[in-house]
Amino acid sequence: MDNFTILISKNKIFFEILKEIKLFSKYKIELFDDFNHYSKNKNLKNTLLIFFDNKLNEVNNIPVIFISKNLPNQKAIPGELHEHLRAPFRIIELEKKITSLIAKTNFKKNSFINLNGYIIDKNERKIKKNSLELQLSEKEINFLELFSQNKNPVEKNMVLKKVWKYSEDSETHTVETHIHRLRKKIYEKFGDRHFIKNNNKGYFIWKKKTRNYIAKDLFSSKYKKRIIKPKKGKGSYKRKNKVSLI
Repeated sequence: MDNFTILISKNKIFFEILKEIKLFSKYKIELFDDFNHYSKNKNLKNTLLIFFDNKLNEVNNIPVIFISKNLPNQKAIPGELHEHLRAPFRIIELEKKITSLIAKTNFKKNSFINLNGYIIDKNERKIKKNSLELQLSEKEINFLELFSQNKNPVEKNMVLKKVWKYSEDSETHTVETHIHRLRKKIYEKFGDRHFIKNNNKGYFIWKKKTRNYIAKDLFSSKYKKRIIKPKKGKGSYKRKNKVSLI
């Protein structure tokens, strides 16, 4: 939590008060006037906002505390990471709101895995892409999570140990059976035949590679100008210093 930055909107007095209170010394506290301008120049990762107006529609997926004298309507606080604090309030109430929102943010952040264009929702046990989603089992979620933790192919023995808690020398077709079922489910829902591949090193998520051969040749050390000499006795066209990219 001490890595979080608290951004306070426009209220300089409140900003100065918060900086003097020891309870908030574990946070970095900053003041801003224009959120759009501030967000263009700053990284908003691990950031919590405190607003004293109703412009909560400017932010998404960022924890926000909205402070006002009156209770706002539900549309004024649209997100699950948005909270309201009614003034006047005790400092301990603000601290509880901040702690709660940071915990929610970290929980949400750790609940989603981005895997080659797919979103893995660990809480709902779903895999999502565009407007499609597919319900998965706990084992399937744990299996896919292994891919996000390993850049290299995942060996069968590792899958048995991490997902099914079997010993590495166990003789079983559990992995092959579950992967076959998962591949089938992915194909039927998303039309993706290549989601999970395997080779002699293990299982991996297939990524389509695109290459620009011309660009690669131009900027590589292997690229050299070639002089194409004209054939003897046929024409007088000089082909010197012509560059070939092939």
